[in-house]
Amino acid sequence: MGEVLPMPTVGDVFQDVRGDDRTMRVSYHQDRGVMVVSLWAGPVCRGSFRLAAEEIGRLAALLSDIVSSTGTPEEATVVAEASTRTAPSPDQTGDVSMSILPIPRVA
Repeated sequence: MGEVLPMPTVGDVFQDVRGDDRTMRVSYHQDRGVMVVSLWAGPVCRGSFRLAAEEIGRLAALLSDIVSSTGTPEEATVVAEASTRTAPSPDQTGDVSMSILPIPRVA
């Protein structure tokens, strides 16, 4: 997967609605000017995406539009409840203290 860094101070961990120890981590790395979204299955990172800092506002606007277009009060309550759930800590979803993971070789 490449370099794995400790969770920065700006970030959060979200649980997948399907369960099975699936989580999504979102973190902002000011020194690199990127927001990283990574998908985890238990302690293993299955994929990541680096979004340039200049694009974060566009993503935030899209998410805001989704929340505001929920329509019914019941749906808005579900969104509000989901946002107040306690997410697992990075410690519960895998050790990210290693600085570099080996890169798999492809034959």
